[in-house]
Amino acid sequence: SAFLSSGTPGVGKTTLGKELASRAGLVYVNVGDLAKEGELYEGFDEEYECPILDEDRVIDELEDKMNEGGVIIDYHGCDFFPERWFHIVFVLRTENSVLYDRLESRGYKGKKLQDNIQCEIFQTLYEEAMSSYREEIVHQLPSNTPEDLERNLDQIMQWIEQWMKDNN
Repeated sequence: SAFLSSGTPGVGKTTLGKELASRAGLVYVNVGDLAKEGELYEGFDEEYECPILDEDRVIDELEDKMNEGGVIIDYHGCDFFPERWFHIVFVLRTENSVLYDRLESRGYKGKKLQDNIQCEIFQTLYEEAMSSYREEIVHQLPSNTPEDLERNLDQIMQWIEQWMKDNN
């Protein structure tokens, strides 16, 4: 079984992913960290001042782990992963004012800050998930408060338990 936590930077994917992994006994993989460790890049984006992910190498790097299962993947994008990898995809959503503060406190500014807020306003990553996976496995979850986090964890644990029941 494998699960994908997606959404604009700053929506709380990492907090949720790590907590979920510990509760459900899953292996947590942050694709950004994985890329950094393995230098899985193909160049540098001058405009955004960040390295460009080498998607093929990321997939090669993860393939064995994904075949073993019991994994939760955390990444903002989702359209380049093989569809067969994930049984549940959840996209976290955060209100713009909350997200703005979170990103600003991470040092995002200018174009990078604006583009990420735009991305959230236009539900870009939710749309991406809906067009990349079967609609019935894509779930949108609000992620504004600590209460939301608790509710989301409970909800996802139920989905995972149900999935395990249906598939074992």
